[in-house]
Amino acid sequence: MKKVSVCFVCLGNICRSPTAEAVMRRLVDEAGLSTHVSVDSAGTGDWHIGEAPDERAQRAAAKRGYDLAPLRARQIAAEDFGTFDLIVAMDDANVTALQQVAPSAGRDKIRLLMEFAPHAQERVVTDPYFGGDAGFEAVLDQCEAACSGLLSALRPRLAD
Repeated sequence: MKKVSVCFVCLGNICRSPTAEAVMRRLVDEAGLSTHVSVDSAGTGDWHIGEAPDERAQRAAAKRGYDLAPLRARQIAAEDFGTFDLIVAMDDANVTALQQVAPSAGRDKIRLLMEFAPHAQERVVTDPYFGGDAGFEAVLDQCEAACSGLLSALRPRLAD
């Protein structure tokens, strides 16, 4: 069985991308694929490097059994395009920023997370940072749906 690596990316790596990382890790673990699928997250900006995820994201995640506390923000780097098979962005601004960092050969690795949520009405994962608790719950809903679809999409790659 092959290995696949995925990096989730948002703006600061303190809300959406660490949430997606935690959701995907659980799905991968539950599927018994943790030795075949590696998961990480990063931000396009450098404002929060080394910080834990936003407290509101941690609280919302904890209600569903996800632990974001050990995660720390980092900034995406050009080298990540050599390390990861997929770079999964939360929104169009992240895609644009990633295209500016990516070596030309790595641009085809960039995808939007919500592409993997087949029944979603939304195209992007909305940034909850300036909103209330409901926004963090919505991010979890989106990440759970899209990460489930992403894992399904990765399964054929693992079997190749």
